[in-house]
Amino acid sequence: MAMVWSRLLGFSAVAALIVSTSDPASAQKKYDLGATDTEIKIGNIMPYSGPLSAYGVIGEAEAAYFRMINEQGGINGRKISFISYDDAYSPPKTVEQARKLVESDEVLLIFSPLGTPTNSSIHKYMNAKKVPQLFISSGASKWDDPTQFSWTMGWQPNYQSEARIYARYILSAKPEAKIAVLYQNDDSGADYLKGFKDGLGAKAASMIVVEEGYETSEPTIDSHIVKMKSLGADTLVSFATPKFAAQSIKKIAELGWKPLHVLTNVSTSIGSVMKPAGLENAQDIVSATFMKDITDARWNDDPGIKRFTHFLDKYYPKANRSDWSVLVGYSLAQTLTFVLKNCGDDLTRQNVMKQAADIKDLELDGLIPGIKVNTSATDFAPIEQLRLIKFKGESWESFGEVISGGRTAAR
Repeated sequence: MAMVWSRLLGFSAVAALIVSTSDPASAQKKYDLGATDTEIKIGNIMPYSGPLSAYGVIGEAEAAYFRMINEQGGINGRKISFISYDDAYSPPKTVEQARKLVESDEVLLIFSPLGTPTNSSIHKYMNAKKVPQLFISSGASKWDDPTQFSWTMGWQPNYQSEARIYARYILSAKPEAKIAVLYQNDDSGADYLKGFKDGLGAKAASMIVVEEGYETSEPTIDSHIVKMKSLGADTLVSFATPKFAAQSIKKIAELGWKPLHVLTNVSTSIGSVMKPAGLENAQDIVSATFMKDITDARWNDDPGIKRFTHFLDKYYPKANRSDWSVLVGYSLAQTLTFVLKNCGDDLTRQNVMKQAADIKDLELDGLIPGIKVNTSATDFAPIEQLRLIKFKGESWESFGEVISGGRTAAR
């Protein structure tokens, strides 16, 4: 499956966001494959099908955003050609699509490819080819390694930092908890599990009564939930992706189990998780976020959300507005647009990475106030802050202060 979009886009509000840092004194234009005087080719890989197809809307939102940018004149006068392929969340397919984008389509970079195991499969290839693997849609800590992998950068808070925040919350709110941990049996799940145990410290061995890994190929995780309840756990930490998170919430309700339920932020979407699971079943679930919740009335008059809703009205009207992933896609595209604008007329792959590694206090329409994008040549973790939230009624309510996950020793 392939989706190719290349029309003239833009947005007046975006123009206000973007500040060019290119040197006007330099008239020489520099290009690598994928860039010309009139075009910038951007590659993308998404699971439009398969077990994580719920995330496909991220790619759709990004495509719509670049249509908007092109319609307003492009980036420094250049049209964006956004080429997005489906990998069905299958690493071998990811390798195939990455090679096609780099060697056949000759894109300037691969932007926002989704998934930890999928991106792991092309990690060495992208760095050997010296093609940016930029703003990965995965919170694995391995993406912040500028020394060994200088062509790869993540975007969202990393899984280990997020999990440590949940551990600290449980230690404070329920210090005698008997914890069951549900995790995806891959690199992302391993990252979450490590961070969570690190956060619990010496108490991890006594507090965690069961760890259940699931495969994305499993049609249901009901048996895992039944097992965890049977072992006497009174706290459930779900490091699960949307499909399986929704299943876990429903099954917990069916069993009449009433654990303290902590859920990873990648599965906080009201549209793709909470509503399918039943809003009545999701009450009091705790998570953390770095993004605004468009369904929360508090943001109705927020300038950033007003720009986002206007964007949806005009460029992505079919979007499920309660799906958190739509705002994620918009925000990722907004970040890349900022970087490419700052590249000026030096559209080499090296300069793309240089600009991506020099972002200072960038505020995005979708980020919670106080959370900003920052990078440096030694810090490839653009967003490192979160805020705890609890599901009440039909929306998430935030509590506490913005918390910095910081960097982990494993990085």
